[in-house]
Amino acid sequence: MTTPPDRGPVPPLVEPGPPLTPAQRERWSRHLLLPQLGETAQRRLRNARVCVVGAGGLGAPVLQYLAAAGVGRLGIVDDDVVEASNLQRQVLHGVADVGRPKVDSAADAVAALDPDVDVVRHRLRLDERTVGLLGEYDLVLDGTDNFPTRYLVNDACVRLGLPEVWGSVFRFDAQVAVFWGSPPPGSGVAPVQLRDLFPAPPAPGTVPSCAEGGVLGAMCGQVGSVMATEAVKLLTGVGRPLLGRVLVLDALAARWAEVPLVGGVRAPAHRHPATDDVAGPPARTDVGVRRVGARDLAARLAARDAGGPDLQLVDVREPAERAIVAIPGAEPVPLAGLLDGSALDRVRRDVPVVLHCRSGVRSEQAGLALLAAGWRDVEHLAGGVLAWVDEVDPSQARY
Repeated sequence: MTTPPDRGPVPPLVEPGPPLTPAQRERWSRHLLLPQLGETAQRRLRNARVCVVGAGGLGAPVLQYLAAAGVGRLGIVDDDVVEASNLQRQVLHGVADVGRPKVDSAADAVAALDPDVDVVRHRLRLDERTVGLLGEYDLVLDGTDNFPTRYLVNDACVRLGLPEVWGSVFRFDAQVAVFWGSPPPGSGVAPVQLRDLFPAPPAPGTVPSCAEGGVLGAMCGQVGSVMATEAVKLLTGVGRPLLGRVLVLDALAARWAEVPLVGGVRAPAHRHPATDDVAGPPARTDVGVRRVGARDLAARLAARDAGGPDLQLVDVREPAERAIVAIPGAEPVPLAGLLDGSALDRVRRDVPVVLHCRSGVRSEQAGLALLAAGWRDVEHLAGGVLAWVDEVDPSQARY
């Protein structure tokens, strides 16, 4: 790929706010001691409006450090609730927050750091109707957990002329970049966006999620801290931002690398990063896979075991996932083998087939593959093994 020109500082995103009070000078004295920052930059931070999309593994450290840095307004976008499996990496939340909306837990954590921060809670999943709310902010940080939202945020930032700090984590690997698809004329910033790195989302089922493959929790802190640092630089106009560059972390080797990125180049030359927590909504097709609820499935399995109608229950998850929680009697058949056809011979045609995964995304993909290959009686478990734990067997673990 062509090496981009060296990019120095960019103009600060916001004007300075009111003079600092004596208490504020004491609070941010370590910033004021930095010649590159000083009081004017701190006043810019206090006058800044930053939207953090996702209050999970990356959003947690981002929100903590931006609140501590003195950002005046923080918008938090998330429609999820805190789960016990989040606590391994989402350090903004605690045991007492399990079951609470993440925006509420995150807002409380920010208030504990600085009660003067104006926190705006957006408890929703961004879509074409709601993504315009990003226009209320000076800067967007994307720590989201699925490909549709990542591309929605990128495209909205390009349309609105907003810079975006982007991060991705999976297992022991991570990536961080700054995008600005439509910088102001005369700013000296060359346009660059997510679609220059990855022109289009991957096909459903081709890239595992962190819920399937795992992620090192502490690495989220590393990446989130880098993202927060980039935000401070952009807001205040100091340093050289990660425009035209992608930082790549190999945590196992303790090595950061830098990959140049040129705007306007749409060659699909890179592998997609995986995402944090969920694979996102499945692709829709004209042929649907019938859904069965957890309680209905439990009743059918009990009837089968008592000599009633037969069925084959197929678990399309990875082996490590099955070691955490499993539905008794499920037969493991990897999703990849159903998608490429190599494992089709492990699925029976003479009985009804019920597929399941963690949440219902991958099992629907597997069901579509079976229907396309000629199977007729195919269903998948709505809500996946999570629904099974919630409704049938709460003694097992969620993840």
